[in-house]
Amino acid sequence: MKLVKLISILALTVGLLWAEPINLSGKKDGYDVNLVSEKSLVVGDNIFYVTLSKDGKALEDAKVKAKFFMPEMPGMPYMEQVGKAELVDGKYKILINFSMGGTWQYHLMFKTADGEVHKIRSSVNL
Repeated sequence: MKLVKLISILALTVGLLWAEPINLSGKKDGYDVNLVSEKSLVVGDNIFYVTLSKDGKALEDAKVKAKFFMPEMPGMPYMEQVGKAELVDGKYKILINFSMGGTWQYHLMFKTADGEVHKIRSSVNL
């Protein structure tokens, strides 16, 4: 039994050490959207970068924010972290603090100069 526990712990540790940063790409309303984490996700502070473009041109005048949340479950309350992005070197930088491991859903929202709000929904695992 101890050997099984030891092997499980080692496998989990190796898996965490080799975890990759998040790099998600998609399209929304004609915009190319890329969400990248600075490093593998951890409990605590995580930095994300969002790049937006349309027709091959970078979009640097949008207002970007992200809401990461974990729905309420038995014995656990709803959790939410919202981060507003700041433009840094052509990328929108967002700081999100995850309070625990698990699957976090997110809504990535960006408001363009024409006043339209675009929303992308997905999830990440920690």
